[in-house]
Amino acid sequence: MIDQLFEFVQNHPLLVGAFLLVLITWLVYEARSAATNAVTSPQATQLINREDAVVVDIREEKDFKAGHIAGARHLPQSKLESRMSELEKLKSQPIILVCKHGQSAGAAQAKLTKAGFEHVHKLKGGMAQWQADGLPVVRK
Repeated sequence: MIDQLFEFVQNHPLLVGAFLLVLITWLVYEARSAATNAVTSPQATQLINREDAVVVDIREEKDFKAGHIAGARHLPQSKLESRMSELEKLKSQPIILVCKHGQSAGAAQAKLTKAGFEHVHKLKGGMAQWQADGLPVVRK
């Protein structure tokens, strides 16, 4: 099996090189985007307690009702642009965006930053990580 792998690499160096280049580029991109203003659950708790950060939950209604961070504002990602005016008073306050798994908050973060919000963070791992860390959840 290993011999076949080496033979393939020797016979197709351009294909293997292109694959490795794409893989490395993708890994670097993912590492950078994950680290961009992302906060862990403990860091988010500190921002909420010390700097009066506002938590904005961008999940859909059913997910929000199933459980959310106490005091979180619900602003579904699908309605973010039309309802962004609701956050205008908070432009200078830290904002923590929460999605399901921490993957879709990046797009909302970019929109808010482009709109002039100064301190926008996304919760690393989203609500899944928040709950895995055993932090409190409010259900409505």
